[in-house]
Amino acid sequence: MTKQVQQLDRVIIRFAGDSGDGMQLTGDRFTSGTAEFGNDLSTLPNFPAEIRAPAGTLPGVSSFQLHFADHDILTPGDAPNVLVAMNPAALKANLGDLPRGADIIANTDEFTKRNLQKVGYAVSPLEDDSLSEWRVHPVPLTSLTVRALEGFDLSKKDAERSKNMFALGLLSWLYHRPTETTIKFLENKFAKRPDIAKANIAAFQAGWNYGETTESFSVSYEVKPAKLPPGVYRNISGNQALAFGLIAASVQSRLPLFLGSYPITPASDILHELSKHKRFGIRTFQAEDEIAGVGAALGAAFGGALGVTTTSGPGVALKAETVGLAVTTELPLIVVDVQRAGPSTGMPTKTEQTDLLMAMYGRNGESPLPIVAPSTPSDCFDAAVEAARLAVKYRTPVMLLSDGYLANGSEPWKVPSAAELPDISTEFATAPNGEDGSTFLPFKRDTETLARPWAIPGTAGLEHRIGGIEKADGTGNISYDPGNHDKMVRLRQAKIDGIAQDIPPLEVDDPDGDARVLVIGWGSTYGPIAAAVRRIRKSGGKVAQAHLRHLNPLPANTGEVLRAYDKVLLPEINLGQLALLLRARFLVDIISYNRVRGLPFKAEELAGVIQDVIDSE
Repeated sequence: MTKQVQQLDRVIIRFAGDSGDGMQLTGDRFTSGTAEFGNDLSTLPNFPAEIRAPAGTLPGVSSFQLHFADHDILTPGDAPNVLVAMNPAALKANLGDLPRGADIIANTDEFTKRNLQKVGYAVSPLEDDSLSEWRVHPVPLTSLTVRALEGFDLSKKDAERSKNMFALGLLSWLYHRPTETTIKFLENKFAKRPDIAKANIAAFQAGWNYGETTESFSVSYEVKPAKLPPGVYRNISGNQALAFGLIAASVQSRLPLFLGSYPITPASDILHELSKHKRFGIRTFQAEDEIAGVGAALGAAFGGALGVTTTSGPGVALKAETVGLAVTTELPLIVVDVQRAGPSTGMPTKTEQTDLLMAMYGRNGESPLPIVAPSTPSDCFDAAVEAARLAVKYRTPVMLLSDGYLANGSEPWKVPSAAELPDISTEFATAPNGEDGSTFLPFKRDTETLARPWAIPGTAGLEHRIGGIEKADGTGNISYDPGNHDKMVRLRQAKIDGIAQDIPPLEVDDPDGDARVLVIGWGSTYGPIAAAVRRIRKSGGKVAQAHLRHLNPLPANTGEVLRAYDKVLLPEINLGQLALLLRARFLVDIISYNRVRGLPFKAEELAGVIQDVIDSE
């Protein structure tokens, strides 16, 4: 049978099923094939917080969305063109996001009376007219998989577990994805159980062959590779990129990396990734709790290492006292906060931008520190290097604000050469620095950076006090003098303020220079904002865009940029935290747009908001 091949410029696919159906693995493997093919891509994994919610229920639905294209894209897409629904719960949970006319590939074997009742369907939606506005492809994925594996020594239950690979094979045929990478992955993943490897490969190939031979799919689709700048690329998630950035920072600073961490969603993968790279001299310590993790990291910094601790919002609250200790002892420390929905335990697998004010002020006393926020999954690499640069140069803890959307999402990353990375090496104190030539002054500051010397404990002649009680300027002796305390507070603040002269100015994307509305953002809102701005400009609207990486201190020209526009719109996945800071600092009437749903913004949603602001001029 000769089937038609239709060219598309982009596709958005969502795999959805029970949390035990392997949807994250399926999406990850489809993504790997897509990256190998050369498309630009962006992903949005979405999974339940429960370790194992009841099978077939709405709380147990896990999904993976992938947007891939033959051109540069910025988001995982607003709405899927294709939904693969492994059961009724997956269909019901995701149908509201599906535009009319989209394709639904439904696993008919799971639309049993019991499964339908679990999610409130009185009648199967595959058998009435409720799905008439979509193109439905009923496929008995489970029974087809079992039939394909009849020659294997597997129980029916074990054979059914491979249905996700059958679905992956079908979608790989439908969109002309490479198969070799997936086959090699399965061989390696189940190397110790070759029978399972062969069964999964057989299911994958059976899904491909089904697409090739069935009359249910008369058209397949092709999305050509994207035209990206030349270089070596790999698909990378935000947590992977952040881990690699920390490794690069260790190499470029010539400091051993020590990670003190306690597992917490969605930051745990950084610990997992770094633990694989001991050949770079990386030491990872899984502590008994959050406080022990940051304490060990700060101790490592005192000992001359690049100290790092990783966590999410609740963990930052527990680490606050030790971070304050790092502020007053003026030691370099990187605190990675992969933000998630709160407060308290909140929604551990959902994303938010709600920790900015905690990063700014969530410690007792005047305890300022730099804050850096990556904008995309791959940008987590550069943000990690920048956080390390600031920490070691200015002898200060640095807060790195990622979030769940960036951490779990992925995109192509152009791998930099070692020559492209900045030299962030620093020098330890090796000799007394007092005027008499024999005294060491642990708080005698560099005239340019205001950083104090970093003396490795045990260095002869450089003995000094360390601890949380206020120190005298210069000597580091314990001091309760009111005037000295005021001076030290102001010096620590001035050190952080001075970083504004050591970071790039805020860049504005304003092609014609005549826009009257500026959209500004920070962190993971970059993609949706940029995509929305593209839509407005394509329709003839004029709008400028700026995005902040450094949130404390802000770039030196931030006030100038804000005042250059009649209206400033700031979308945030919180209730207006950065807007509060900008209004207070620059007395600019920021227009806030806030949603706190545990999900990233949609480009279409933001385009509508931007257009409303433009129309109100």
